[in-house]
Amino acid sequence: MDVELNVTLVTFGGFAELHKYRYLYFVVIFTLYILILCCNSTIVCLIWTHKNLHEPMYIFIAALLINSVLYSMTIYPKLLSDVLSEKQIISYPLCLFQGFLYYTSGGSEFLLLAAMAYDRYVSICKPLQYPVIMNRITIYVCLILAWLIPAFETAVLGVLYSNVKLCSFTLTGIFCNNSIYKLQCVPSVAISIYGVVTLINIALLPMLFILFTYIRILRISYHCCRETRRKALKTCLPHLLVLVNFSCFIFFDIIIVRLDSDLSKTVRLTLTFQSILFHPLLNPIIYGLKMNEISKHLKILLCQV
Repeated sequence: MDVELNVTLVTFGGFAELHKYRYLYFVVIFTLYILILCCNSTIVCLIWTHKNLHEPMYIFIAALLINSVLYSMTIYPKLLSDVLSEKQIISYPLCLFQGFLYYTSGGSEFLLLAAMAYDRYVSICKPLQYPVIMNRITIYVCLILAWLIPAFETAVLGVLYSNVKLCSFTLTGIFCNNSIYKLQCVPSVAISIYGVVTLINIALLPMLFILFTYIRILRISYHCCRETRRKALKTCLPHLLVLVNFSCFIFFDIIIVRLDSDLSKTVRLTLTFQSILFHPLLNPIIYGLKMNEISKHLKILLCQV
């Protein structure tokens, strides 16, 4: 343990042969970070500047992409700094804060996807009531709750972690996630139980709601005309692809920690990069290619460049 002004420092031990590939790591991570920022920001700007995209569905998409940017900003700047440093360290309070931002953005993703699923359900299954139900107040409430609920639940978890005694000071990853759990001297039952409850509240329940909503949409669309079925499939497919992509991200995050002792450093690093790359990079690609209105404006923008 390194102690400086009574601050506990935690070391990241997840990099493989960093001294040998330091600058390769930096170039790859920096390139991916800029790519993520540009792709997400471009779609958000298109939605912001075109009035025909000022609809609930596109507002939720913009919120989802902004959330991806915040997620990336939680991880990538610290990664870039660590790659160029001789020691990959972070203070324990800052580590908890990084974990708080990481899981808050993750929980917000599920809740935003749930709000989008509800929006699609009302649009397709209750079109006459859509302007009344999905009004501006409803949109604002959904957006605020999507960020506040995960922030509150994750903050409580952070407080619980701040009071535990640590016996290990080296994380096997490259940023602060639930691998912090393994730093404890004695595993906390309270943290374990609350962690499961939080996972159910901000991940499992929204996922079940999303699946139920889309199954309901497909069942109702099946009994409608062909045009309605086509519209339902066309608008729901991108959201389902994003849900699958993000669910894989959550799976990677859990499996990396659970199989930590059985994985080599290189395999663990590869899985970690997949979890922090595919999620924020694929979202703007999926929505840019699959959503007709966004795709149309994107093509016009590229032709002007």
